[in-house]
Amino acid sequence: MTWDFLVSQFGYQFSLWWVIVPAILVGIVVGALPGFSAQNTLIMLLPLTLAAPVDKALAFMIALYCATHLAGGIPAILVKIPGTGGAAATTIDGYPMTQKGQAQQALVLCFTASVFGGLITSFATLALLPWLSKIGLYLRSVEMVVVMLFGLTLIAAIAARDIIKGLIAGMFGLLIGVIGTDHIYNTPRATFGFLELYDGVPLVPALIGLFAISEALVMLEAKLIVKEEGRSRAVRASWSETLEGLRMAAARWWQIVWTSFVGLFIGIVPGAGASIAAFVAYQQSRMWSKHPERYGTGIPEGVIAPEAANNGVTSGTLVPMMAIGVPGGSTAAVMMIVLQYQGIVLGPQLFADRPEIAYGVFISMAVAYVFMIFTILPLARYMSRIVLIETTYLVPVIVLMTIVAAFGERQYLFDMALALVFGVIGYIAHKTQYHVTAILIGVILGPIFETYLVRALRISQGDVAILFSSTLANVLWALLVLSLVLPAIRSWRRRRTVAAE
Repeated sequence: MTWDFLVSQFGYQFSLWWVIVPAILVGIVVGALPGFSAQNTLIMLLPLTLAAPVDKALAFMIALYCATHLAGGIPAILVKIPGTGGAAATTIDGYPMTQKGQAQQALVLCFTASVFGGLITSFATLALLPWLSKIGLYLRSVEMVVVMLFGLTLIAAIAARDIIKGLIAGMFGLLIGVIGTDHIYNTPRATFGFLELYDGVPLVPALIGLFAISEALVMLEAKLIVKEEGRSRAVRASWSETLEGLRMAAARWWQIVWTSFVGLFIGIVPGAGASIAAFVAYQQSRMWSKHPERYGTGIPEGVIAPEAANNGVTSGTLVPMMAIGVPGGSTAAVMMIVLQYQGIVLGPQLFADRPEIAYGVFISMAVAYVFMIFTILPLARYMSRIVLIETTYLVPVIVLMTIVAAFGERQYLFDMALALVFGVIGYIAHKTQYHVTAILIGVILGPIFETYLVRALRISQGDVAILFSSTLANVLWALLVLSLVLPAIRSWRRRRTVAAE
């Protein structure tokens, strides 16, 4: 791969703007609608992408995929409804910023972290592809158990203000997560005879119920989303707030860089996904922060970390697909169908036979993120005005759209009822000061953690020592312990300093 090749490929991808820009606009709409995903959209558009030339089809699919990851943070920030699973962690600090009248700044932080997180990891993937393609071979079940624990420890972090309620909420989420058939004997667990639960609790209805419907019920108790003190600030919002958001992001450029690499490394592992990356990045950002107690109150770092990681995943999921022919996620699997239909054989030989396809995928991704800077950033000012709509008009629209989205994934009426059940559970949790996010972490990460743990224990025939059997796993264990102990030591030293003063 030479400089001349890279320059020519970048020039060619920029010439496909007429394909990339419409794909970005479609992706923004899809990502902002809870329950819809890039995977579902690409499946519906499969006849179009199969008929188009492979380079143009790839440019369209990748731009739509990246825009979907970026747009999931829009409803998460404005109305506390994550558009995708990867944006669930964004609600923790994004929505409190909205309530304080900082919706525009929060959106700009989300867009900036997403775009530059995606750009950084796209260029890093191009430069380090031969080495990155091997990471998936080293991160096996044993190592992934520890990676899952990084995400699950966020439950403890969220529970810091009220340990008992936080841990109860997290355990409740883990119990919901194990509903379905077990991973050894395929025996139904807690399905209550519902065949629709044999594959486990579907994520979309759970996400919609816990966040969208429950939050809609809470919204009805007030006239507007924003609090009284933030209302006048939201009304006066102008372009200066967009510039303020850019300054906030620029001042935290290192946060964008390292959390985007968290997303890249986790994305390379097939099946890991954006939800895990976002929660792990948020947990690590909070653990290493000098002021962890401010997380959850609406601070820029709490928006930047999950969004940068969420978009760092986009490059990571395509690495195993291009390098070894194994899709890193469901969207990558759809792209793989298109490539195979066009007669392209994925794997190491592709980089020698068709470098314009092998490297062009990541070049196209970088170009798509460049176009997003000019496409979506100016919209932050106008999107933020949604929070000034009265809840009596906003709530019925939210409930209607989300109930339809709950049906849309599997097309079961059961899922619509399930979303309403989770909505009631989420509302009760809100009113009794239990942590809805802790419940969702358990629902999302619990089944994946169990899968990797059971797989590792089956390999070792029940010997728990396998969890400490590799050098990489032991390094990860040490980092996990360090990330838990260091904030406690720092907090103890701070209390000593304050007491001495």
